[in-house]
Amino acid sequence: MDVGILGGTGPLGRGLGLRLAAAGASVTIGSRDAARAGEVVTSLRDAWPRQLAISGAANEDAAARDIVVVATPWDAVVPTVRGLAARLEGKVVVSVANALVKQGREMHALVPPRGSMAGAIQAELPAALVAAAGHHLPASALEDLDQALGADVLVCSDHPDATAATMALIASIAGLRPLDAGSLAQAAAIEAFTAVLVTVNIRYKAHSSLGLTGLGHV
Repeated sequence: MDVGILGGTGPLGRGLGLRLAAAGASVTIGSRDAARAGEVVTSLRDAWPRQLAISGAANEDAAARDIVVVATPWDAVVPTVRGLAARLEGKVVVSVANALVKQGREMHALVPPRGSMAGAIQAELPAALVAAAGHHLPASALEDLDQALGADVLVCSDHPDATAATMALIASIAGLRPLDAGSLAQAAAIEAFTAVLVTVNIRYKAHSSLGLTGLGHV
């Protein structure tokens, strides 16, 4: 797979990029500042000296990849994709963004104008195939290749091709089980639940993730 990660220098973007590269994907970590992206990739290579097809570039170059993940901070999502609309036309675009704010020792979910950050991206990119996934993954665990993963990842989209491509992307990472959660309307609840999960992790000083029981082998 050829994957670009917009705003990939943050914790979740770095972790996803590293895990995907370790799984054999060719990954481009994007940033508004190409030099910053290069520095992050260098630090990842130094931490994990192995054969990884991972590089740093400007967001414009990351947007040229086959599948594009949007991992910018939530308040930068819309401006970022708006400026790259032409490059993202017809592509599978995966949103991992959560609109959250910290209040004391809790995280609270905000309600974006379109109900979810994924919905906001789809509104900005009507010609793209937008999916939502990866919201509940602990970034610190992703970035530690020595740590085994074990989590379910909810995927939702209005486009069957985007659902299939995103589920394949997630399934390529050992220990992650993608689950089809329905249409993009489900992203509102999926994103908001991240606030609950992060709050639990803050209170228990943990890095827990989501796991669903009763599904058998899917």
